[in-house]
Amino acid sequence: MQIDLTGRTAVVTGSSQGIGLAIATGLAGSGATVVLTGRRAEGLAAAAGRLRERVPAADVITVVGDLTEEEGAATLYDAVPAADILVNNLGVFGAQPPLEITDAEWRAYFDTNVLSAVRLIRRYLPGMTDRGWGRIQNIASDSAIVIPAEMIHYGMSKTALLAVSRGFAKEAAGTGVTVNSVIAGPTHTGGVEDFVRQLVGDELPWDEAQREFMRQHRPQSLLQRLIEPEEIAHMVVYLSSAQASATTGAAVRVDGGYVDAIVP
Repeated sequence: MQIDLTGRTAVVTGSSQGIGLAIATGLAGSGATVVLTGRRAEGLAAAAGRLRERVPAADVITVVGDLTEEEGAATLYDAVPAADILVNNLGVFGAQPPLEITDAEWRAYFDTNVLSAVRLIRRYLPGMTDRGWGRIQNIASDSAIVIPAEMIHYGMSKTALLAVSRGFAKEAAGTGVTVNSVIAGPTHTGGVEDFVRQLVGDELPWDEAQREFMRQHRPQSLLQRLIEPEEIAHMVVYLSSAQASATTGAAVRVDGGYVDAIVP
């Protein structure tokens, strides 16, 4: 499949590393101008450098701002007032005993993982519908469906993101704009390596630790391994393309096929 995003501008949040940077790299490789976002200028500069190593001709814009705040969303929109593709990847995760999650932590997870996406959709969706073309993707998680006991606050936020995606898809119905969520399974990033070690300990070699994590904490996965960020990027690039014009309001899975999961 030949995917050509030449002439399209793609905003990817949380894109200084990990899944977000892999997504931005994939979009740039298909010809899109990509906008990297993050809170630190030096981190974004390094990310842009890594992206250009993979895609030498890439057109890359960096915008510094805290998208968990209204001010950060406004800063991004002022810098890039029109986008054809919006990928809401920004998110936080962590393990916490359920009865020890404070009100402040519940709010922080909702603000970061849900409201950061809603704020940008409110800004960018009208322009997309006026132009008759657009792609919005919200990066969700298998934790939205199979809620982990050690990550209830994270699972809650990702379940909410599925509802946000479906609702805005209805708002965009018939306009040429698609809105989807991508359900990602446990993915091999630096943060997830730390998370795995937190749950299974530091004694095992990494490959064994990864398998033990999946056995103990994600036994329903048919892959039984962590997903690589590029595998999520492949799905996002497809959903950003003209070829995916009939897919909207969907929760598309890159999660290893959890056998007990039901997506509404």
